[in-house]
Amino acid sequence: MQTLIDLYPLYPALFLSGVIILGLLVGSFLNVVIYRLPVMMEKEWKSECRFILELDEECDDDQNEKFNLAFPHSHCPKCKQDIKPWQNIPVVSYLLLKGKCANCQTPISARYPIIEAVCGILSGVIVWQLGMGYEALAALLLTWALIALTMIDADTQLLPDQITLPLLWLGLICNAFGLYTNLENALWGAVFGYLSLWSVYWAFKLLTGKEGMGFGDFKLLAALGAWMGWQSLPIIILLSSLVGAVIGISLMLINNKGRDTAIPFGPYLAIAGWIAFLWGDNITRSYLQFAGLS
Repeated sequence: MQTLIDLYPLYPALFLSGVIILGLLVGSFLNVVIYRLPVMMEKEWKSECRFILELDEECDDDQNEKFNLAFPHSHCPKCKQDIKPWQNIPVVSYLLLKGKCANCQTPISARYPIIEAVCGILSGVIVWQLGMGYEALAALLLTWALIALTMIDADTQLLPDQITLPLLWLGLICNAFGLYTNLENALWGAVFGYLSLWSVYWAFKLLTGKEGMGFGDFKLLAALGAWMGWQSLPIIILLSSLVGAVIGISLMLINNKGRDTAIPFGPYLAIAGWIAFLWGDNITRSYLQFAGLS
């Protein structure tokens, strides 16, 4: 790793290109995680319910089928034809196949290459901003996790503990070595991040009788606080509210949905957290200068 750090200033374009390619490959894997992890969770919940109700799982053929991140192999959902390795090259294969299955010509959703491209671009931005080092390596893991959480929450309104909790612990571990802030700031960032949205949740529920957000949102903000420290929480919450207002209103206008339509908050937290991670200090400084406070 130290050798790579030393070589980066000599060949920045080469390293940046390599990281973007790595991001594209990871984006392809994230497409699998985004689709399969919620299905795996549902299967696990059904299995637990059957156990509690003392039902025979053998009568549920779908429940007994092996299904995880590795199996079954990637295949066309219509014709079930396995996707060959050369048909699974991020972005490139989609363009060469003209967005259709090579076997049955069924259209393939454009979201797959978009997620791959976004993952590649954001990975490149991380190294461009942070350079090649341990800070960038950990930040790549954060970025990839936030992409997965954003899409899973957008699809299912779930923020899986399988991602949020390891992300929280990884933030604390990184800052135990002072990677982004000290451990004390990280610890209180996790505590205040969780409690702030937990308080909003209960206040909203007591006032309206409705649940305004899920517990996964608390854990995600706690994880972001663990990565960046408690000082980052105000800018994250402010940015997430701003992003949520813009995107939420736009979606309601485009889809012609009412104000009571449930809109997941996790994607806005993830977007705001990523922006704050890279540029939070600059945004805060610019705002204070604009307001004449510094």
